[in-house]
Amino acid sequence: YSFSQCLLFRVILILEILLKNSNNTNTSNTFVFLVIDCPKIKHGNIYDEDRYKHNFPVALGKYFYYSCDHSFASPSQSLWTKITCTEEGWSPTPKCIRQCFFPWVENGHSASSGQTHQEGDTAEIVCDTGYRLLNNQNNITCTESGWSIPPKCSSTVLILRTELYFYCFILTCVFLWSFNKSNNVFLDPKRKCGPPPPIDNGDITSFPLSTYAPGSLVEYRCQSFYELQGNKNIICSHGQWSEPPKCLDACVISEEVMDKHNIQLRWRHEKKFYSKTGDIIEFVCKSGYHKKTPHHTFRITCQEGKLEYPTCVKNNG
Repeated sequence: YSFSQCLLFRVILILEILLKNSNNTNTSNTFVFLVIDCPKIKHGNIYDEDRYKHNFPVALGKYFYYSCDHSFASPSQSLWTKITCTEEGWSPTPKCIRQCFFPWVENGHSASSGQTHQEGDTAEIVCDTGYRLLNNQNNITCTESGWSIPPKCSSTVLILRTELYFYCFILTCVFLWSFNKSNNVFLDPKRKCGPPPPIDNGDITSFPLSTYAPGSLVEYRCQSFYELQGNKNIICSHGQWSEPPKCLDACVISEEVMDKHNIQLRWRHEKKFYSKTGDIIEFVCKSGYHKKTPHHTFRITCQEGKLEYPTCVKNNG
């Protein structure tokens, strides 16, 4: 079964007793199976999918948590959203909605600058004199794939520019190129860069352009509860971007996991919370239980979304 689907099996036994005559009784048993498919989570995934996928199909009342890919969010805007299997399918219906960050308008302005819009929203743009949006539009729309057109006002005067990278004198050509020994290719110092490389659980803070001039700088940021590792800024040089940062996974501590190990948080009372990489979490045994694992295991550090949980066992007597 696909992990993004739950199959609910409900067996209805209908017993019909037909009396054809006073001396003859026929009984027929009819089994009816009702199968309800739950929708696939587009642009999202279930928490710890590999661990739970063997549990399917699941019983009524079973719940899971799902998250959305970067640049998408659930209707609740939570990092992890709870969904429960019911007779009608998942409740609430899992859905990931595109989030479009609106940076600034080149050669224009907009009241939406610096804001994040959801899929279906529109933003109005006012271009400077002598500039216009593509197709003379005044608005752009946040779609599943991002903004319908870039928030860029272009000049109404077509300027043709030709860049020459070779200068030849008689039979001698002067190459204005640099040599990249690691890749064994020539790199042009005036060559532009394409869109910045994507990173997991993060995105750039500005609207992605199709090309970037040499020396351009782009900043990254991580989703909530994810820790940025490396330089948040990358630079375009010789047609290539510098190394982008990483967004380290957050640790998700749920009541279900703590119940399995018979533990609880020492200083907090939430049923579920998130911790960044490097954060220290302390646990204690639940009432009526004592430590099974060593004392030091009850004070652990979140490491890129992973935790080694301590365990308690029930007291004798």
